[in-house]
Amino acid sequence: MSGEMNDITEAPLLVAARGGRPSRTPVWFMRQAGRSLPEYRKLREGTAMLDACLDPELVCEITLQPVRRHDVDGAILFSDIVVPLKAAGVDLDIVPGTGPVVAEPVATRADVDRLPELHEEQVRPVVEAIRLLNAELGDVPLIGFAGAPFTLASYLVEGGPSKHHERTKALMHGDPRLWHALLDKLAGITAEFLRVQVAAGVKVVQLFDSWAGALSERDYREFVLPHSTRVLGGITGVPRIHFGVGTSELLPAMREAGADVVGVDWRTPLDVAVRRLEAAAPHLPKPVVQGNLDPALLFAGLPALEREVERIKREGEAAAGHIFNLGHGVLPDTDPDVITRAVELVHRTR
Repeated sequence: MSGEMNDITEAPLLVAARGGRPSRTPVWFMRQAGRSLPEYRKLREGTAMLDACLDPELVCEITLQPVRRHDVDGAILFSDIVVPLKAAGVDLDIVPGTGPVVAEPVATRADVDRLPELHEEQVRPVVEAIRLLNAELGDVPLIGFAGAPFTLASYLVEGGPSKHHERTKALMHGDPRLWHALLDKLAGITAEFLRVQVAAGVKVVQLFDSWAGALSERDYREFVLPHSTRVLGGITGVPRIHFGVGTSELLPAMREAGADVVGVDWRTPLDVAVRRLEAAAPHLPKPVVQGNLDPALLFAGLPALEREVERIKREGEAAAGHIFNLGHGVLPDTDPDVITRAVELVHRTR
């Protein structure tokens, strides 16, 4: 992996992201770096998640582990969607087994006004990690990422993960002016975090709107789309992937926000997603999609896995370009050898 930089523009992931036909179907997996790997668990022992995310050498090594082990076509920067909030000064922690927990949830105008801006020096460890990674990765593109304003807002308003997002939706509909002020603040933080990553040398970015699937299309367009559009509109020079879970009804709007590549979860076949995207915007070029193997199928045995990989590759041919991925993240108990086998199956040509 290390050594002189090759002409990375022809890396399969970047060719597919531009809507081209690469030398092989590119594949990477959300959460490929992390809990499924024994080498990760050993390395992380005794280090809190947010501390690990702000340790450049640790970030570099954890990001490289799945590239070495699985031969994936992209390296996803080891981080967490709440890292820019923490770095900016928001009092939160990632509680093992729970997720991000916010000390003082946002409920009032004063709470929104208190939210800090993000400055580049606050995420210098991330910049340093990207520098280290680009020296090691050679022609494997590094993918930067951030959480989208809606998903960050949900954590801040709920105080942590939520099943029903009732406080979030209550604020959104009950005080739209306050809601938009909150998302405006968060769009600024997210845009700056991505800008810093691109300037440092990531080759692709992915905006995760993990919880956007909790919304109707009408609510998404009114309360979320303008802010995600601002974030993605500030990114130039690299492909922009936009992904959320349970977002079948939102795919055209998520593309509208400024996505070059639309991430699709496992609930919607890729060819169906392509048809939906084309019908919504016939004036735009043929869409590029990413996805969408159900993470649970990595437990189903090799015959089932092979069958599903081939089906998804066939369905992906409907798009201008297809980046193979899961329909969400790698589950913690996944056998790493099965992940490696899945990559081999994706790369195999018939």
